[in-house]
Amino acid sequence: MKQALITGASRGLGLALARALAADGWSLLLTARGEEDLFSAAFDLDARAIAGDVADPAHVARLAEAAPELDLLVNNASGLGPTPMPRLADYPLDELRALVEANVVGPLGLVQATLPALRKRRGAILNVSSDAAVEAYEGWGGYGATKAALDQISNVLAAEEPDVAVWWVDPGEMNTRMLAAAIGEQEAGEAPPPESVAAALLRLVASRPASGRFTRGELG
Repeated sequence: MKQALITGASRGLGLALARALAADGWSLLLTARGEEDLFSAAFDLDARAIAGDVADPAHVARLAEAAPELDLLVNNASGLGPTPMPRLADYPLDELRALVEANVVGPLGLVQATLPALRKRRGAILNVSSDAAVEAYEGWGGYGATKAALDQISNVLAAEEPDVAVWWVDPGEMNTRMLAAAIGEQEAGEAPPPESVAAALLRLVASRPASGRFTRGELG
């Protein structure tokens, strides 16, 4: 049975992808900060769960210990930063540092900790990016900068780890709590559900293309 570790798995895209992988026969290790939603999801999917923050090195170590063999790591957990989303001229630097820890340092730390398990199974890393990593949207400078950094980390990892597939994916807008916090509930409600993106990601994992950056449109 294939083994996957998914961060941010208690809701949104992480939960939708967990459901898709479970239906496809995968064994799952799920993590998120919100214990109640996480353990509920794990119970429904017959999955293991360890609650915590990927920016916490001790939590990362617990996850790696629980996954000695791994076919897929999904770095989906992500912070948005302060809301309303400030212009860069006014961005609180302490909050930017915290966002870098959550969106860049945390995912890389988890990659470092699980690479031995991924190499063993010639597995794959799926890092969830954003169009804010490559486009200039007013107010999205802090979040976009962290996703741009995650993109380049993914790009270099792909060059350094030829036996591990590395995909960084821009899923586009989805009807999630994060998008609602950024643009409002009414506007977010008009976006596609995360389940539609999860189906595309499942096809990506199944087809195992060469490492690279993908958008939801490219995944079909």
